[in-house]
Amino acid sequence: MGCITRCLTRWQQQRRRPTACPRPEEPSVRRVATVLLSSALAAGGLVTLAPAAAATPATVRDLTITVTDLGPEKRTCKIDADLHVPHGVTAENPGPALLVTNGFGGTKDDQDGLAQGFGEHGYVTLSYTGLGFVDGDLCPITLDDVEHDGAAASQLLRFLGGDPSIQAVDDATGERVVVTQVAREDAPAATSGKGRAEHGDKGKHGHKGKGDHKGETEGKKPTYDPQVGMIGGSYGGQIQFAAAAAERRAGTDRLDAIVPTITWNDLSYSLAPENSALPGGSATSGSVSSTGTGVFKYQWAALFTALGVANGVQDLPALTDPEKAQQFAQQNCANFEPEVCRALAEVALLGYPSADTIAFLRSNSVASYMAEMQVPALLMQGQADTLFNLQESVATYTSLRAQGTPVSLVWQSFGHSNSTPAPGEMNLSDPENSYLGRQALAWLDHYVRGQGPAPGSTFSYFRDWALPAGGSIADAYAVTASYPLGSERTFHLSSTGPEGGALVDSAEEVGTGTSSYSSVAPVGPNYTETSALDQQQPVTDPDGTAIRFSTGRLSAPLDVVGSPRLTVKLDAPSVELTQRGGPAGQLVAYAKLYDIGPDGETVELPNRLISPVRITDATKPVTIELPGIVHRFEEGHQLAVVLAGGDLAYRGATLPQPVSLTTGTGAPQTFTIPVVG
Repeated sequence: MGCITRCLTRWQQQRRRPTACPRPEEPSVRRVATVLLSSALAAGGLVTLAPAAAATPATVRDLTITVTDLGPEKRTCKIDADLHVPHGVTAENPGPALLVTNGFGGTKDDQDGLAQGFGEHGYVTLSYTGLGFVDGDLCPITLDDVEHDGAAASQLLRFLGGDPSIQAVDDATGERVVVTQVAREDAPAATSGKGRAEHGDKGKHGHKGKGDHKGETEGKKPTYDPQVGMIGGSYGGQIQFAAAAAERRAGTDRLDAIVPTITWNDLSYSLAPENSALPGGSATSGSVSSTGTGVFKYQWAALFTALGVANGVQDLPALTDPEKAQQFAQQNCANFEPEVCRALAEVALLGYPSADTIAFLRSNSVASYMAEMQVPALLMQGQADTLFNLQESVATYTSLRAQGTPVSLVWQSFGHSNSTPAPGEMNLSDPENSYLGRQALAWLDHYVRGQGPAPGSTFSYFRDWALPAGGSIADAYAVTASYPLGSERTFHLSSTGPEGGALVDSAEEVGTGTSSYSSVAPVGPNYTETSALDQQQPVTDPDGTAIRFSTGRLSAPLDVVGSPRLTVKLDAPSVELTQRGGPAGQLVAYAKLYDIGPDGETVELPNRLISPVRITDATKPVTIELPGIVHRFEEGHQLAVVLAGGDLAYRGATLPQPVSLTTGTGAPQTFTIPVVG
């Protein structure tokens, strides 16, 4: 395991961040920032342990690749990359390729184990440091947009296809490098390799199959089209969508398959969720792009900002070049593109994102160009993830499925909030011997190299209660045809006092009563987590800041898979006077689902997931979609739905907001859960 694992173990036993150690010459700011800030970001959710001792190392060349004409300003950037060529793969015996990059704050080195593991299966890997991260170049972080990051990745795909116009230099020798070891279909038969040239693939994934390139070189300009896929997590996941969109817009479609993990659908939702105004009321509509203004995740945003700035500090020596210094002054703000700085300043001042900021974040998201996604996608999303929750994967999965793009969805156990997989769940340095590694390998083998059966378009999810001690990880995963699944069970809220009441099975059991709470400050005082850093402290709701409605003790286990829904009518007289003034005066609340132990005191908040809302009109009933979970409520436990006025991980209402909820009169107040089994 890498140095981050060793460092983090000293202060956070539940984390594991396998990645490459810093080189001895790296400044201490890199080590400090990486340990404290990138524990949940840099490795991007891809777990790679030490390769097997018997593995034959790949040949690795450290390259600097120049990418040009990025964005409207036609920016030129230098990419720091490693080309991993497996033993036995040559120009005469070419192999398929993978293009991979880091999670936020990481570098190309984070994918060394992955390159070795997939190299043992014949894959050439080009691993590169994403724009704006530590590479000696002053190009800023551009949030995985299509115009910069996607365009850069598109040029790297051309490089893997052997395009000599892409300038790549071996850092050790100074020699120009042109890739000849990757199989391609627009090349002479001797370099086309096996797979797609023999397995025409037109129609499999809605765009030009690799087999359809046969003969294109006869009298035609080569398209430098490699057999290539992408795999990566978080920031290294979203780039796959951006690359596919850039290729689609260029009319080339070189990218054959993607495996994005723990990444976003709509970055405006990720950083400022609003779960009471989702299209159709649910992510199953294919969208989490709310029509309202969300509630800002200031802790996660602060971590991203600090890590981005720390990365930029290490590239400042490049400012000795006057031309680069001028470019830096015009196009860079603390290592981010200027729009990011403006958005951060705005949220700090207002307490919420403006419509312009929401539009900017959304534009850097697959949600804004979903129709261009025709590449087969194996989506893996983490259950333990308060940054990019399961609803985001549902939105992407539903949209891709509806438009006919081959897609499978996996809800793995681990994510940004807890990066430790279950034993045997994922190890991409030895993909064949881990459950998710085998799925990724089968997906890529079929869609990239044209070998193996077509993977099913399924939905699978990890169940911690189904993993026996020493048992097979496969036993912990349930596999179904699609999402959503199961049935729904609806409870009715019945107030029995000021602090809440009961969840009952029928409207006839509902009593008349009023419960109330109030927010007391823009931040907190309710505690659910310290984002990315701590989920071990108890969940707390100080008196008067939340209301709770609970079931009786369960007579049998109850398995919930998916997103519950809460429909309520809240009374907030002071908000009714201020809400017309805009988001600052609108009602902010936080919905969450507790698992209460048999003692009636022990509280578990599954994976610390909550559902913030900013309600545009507090005079009307509202339906809140809670985060997706996979959780067993054991016999003797209770379910409890909670509404709170604040949370320490979010920037909430500016002024105190007294709120009450009355049951037994007017429209029903209900709580619905998705149940399986």
